[in-house]
Amino acid sequence: MGGPSDCLPDGEGCTSIADWARHRKRRREDMKKENVLDLSLCPEEQVLNDGQPDMDDAAGCENQDEEAVAMVEETQSGDEEANSNESSWNMDCSTVLRVKTLHISSPILAAKSPFFYKLFSNGMRESEQRHVTLRINASEEAALMELLNFMYSNTLSVTTAPALLDVLMAADKFEVASCMRYCSRLLRNLPMTPESALLYLDLPSSVLMGEAVQPLTDAAKQYLASRYKDMTKFQEEVMALPLAGIEAILSSDDLQIASEDAVYDFVLKWARTQYPKLEDRREVLGSRLARFIRFPYMTCRKLKKVLTCNDFDHEVSSKLVLEALFFKAEAPHRQRSLAAEESATLNRRFIERAYKYRPVKVVEFELPRQQCVVYLDLKREECANLFPSGRVYSQAFHLGGQGFFLSAHCNMDQQSSFHCFGLFLGMQEKGSVSFAVDYEFAARSKPTEEFVSKYKGNYTFTGGKAVGYRNLFAIPWTSFMAEDSLYFINGILHLRAELTIRH
Repeated sequence: MGGPSDCLPDGEGCTSIADWARHRKRRREDMKKENVLDLSLCPEEQVLNDGQPDMDDAAGCENQDEEAVAMVEETQSGDEEANSNESSWNMDCSTVLRVKTLHISSPILAAKSPFFYKLFSNGMRESEQRHVTLRINASEEAALMELLNFMYSNTLSVTTAPALLDVLMAADKFEVASCMRYCSRLLRNLPMTPESALLYLDLPSSVLMGEAVQPLTDAAKQYLASRYKDMTKFQEEVMALPLAGIEAILSSDDLQIASEDAVYDFVLKWARTQYPKLEDRREVLGSRLARFIRFPYMTCRKLKKVLTCNDFDHEVSSKLVLEALFFKAEAPHRQRSLAAEESATLNRRFIERAYKYRPVKVVEFELPRQQCVVYLDLKREECANLFPSGRVYSQAFHLGGQGFFLSAHCNMDQQSSFHCFGLFLGMQEKGSVSFAVDYEFAARSKPTEEFVSKYKGNYTFTGGKAVGYRNLFAIPWTSFMAEDSLYFINGILHLRAELTIRH
């Protein structure tokens, strides 16, 4: 059958994924404009009518998805309607472009497809009936021919992404799971682009829900998460991504972002841009995006702001903040077990990301002197990534109302003769306050695995200044990172800084 504008298949003449997506979107919009007519209202003659347009008129249509052996009987009524493919209903009274007779082996098709099994079992009025009629859109013909060929040979002749997507859609429509898996595998082996990844995530839900396509959508999510893991480099691009793309990026543990506070700020900014209406924004944040924000790793200061944020439904934000605070209050072993339980699920809110500003644990004292003890843990691979001149910063912590941070560096020693591990203490820029602080750096060390003091000093800080030691362990970088290093315990470097305000 010929559709309204639709003599070409989605993949016909498409040289790229973007073309395919545009063509498909246009088709969907055209389909919506058509009148949907009940099958039983169509005159029977139309199905096999010979008064078709000249074949020249339809020359360009010779492409996507015809059904084996003129399948689906002529006009049905009542229960029999269920045997026809629902997606063809809105073209039932379109012009018949041509009728093609194919000779097929019904056992082969029935074995590969529940659709054909039902068609051959229930779709023939009598068991001796040798013909069955199937109406498809002209645009589906080529993909159907490929699909039928696959059901006999388990191979496809098409190799481009647009053509494979057409066959995938046909395989979904006619329930040929083995072909869906095959198309999915071929598409997965083609070079991925942001456009193709987003398209795979935006396939119709019936296709997406198919187990066969899961590896393809997983690969698409992984590609987007990897490409945009440093969101700051692609700000404009990321802000323009659709919801499925944002979900893929936010689900990643490897997001290179300053802190979870920054993730929260980004999600709000994106939602306000994409969903200007408050009602829509609340719906998307509450039902889709909140689960990807790891509230337990946000700072308490930011969690307070979540409670008063109008973009979230108050009930939703209260629940999220309470859960985060309870997690923070748990003992470390309990936090680890909660994270382990979550790692097997899609929801990863208790799993820590690889933040640029590493989380710290802080113990504060007011008496006899204002003092804080700060614990910073770094994984071996995080330290390895610092070579040759990288830095990693801790999240801010406070002493005497002033913000401080730790920074670990790979730098050259004083004489610039070799690389080594440095640790520094900095004060956040705020006004011209000066602060006299005694500080001490320590690290757990083998064999006792106790904290051993490495460096003591005192310094009068003014905003933006930092102080520390270029070669904390007094050894070259290679010795620090060696397999027999004294400072990595089960792959973790445990650092401690004590700060005391001098009076």
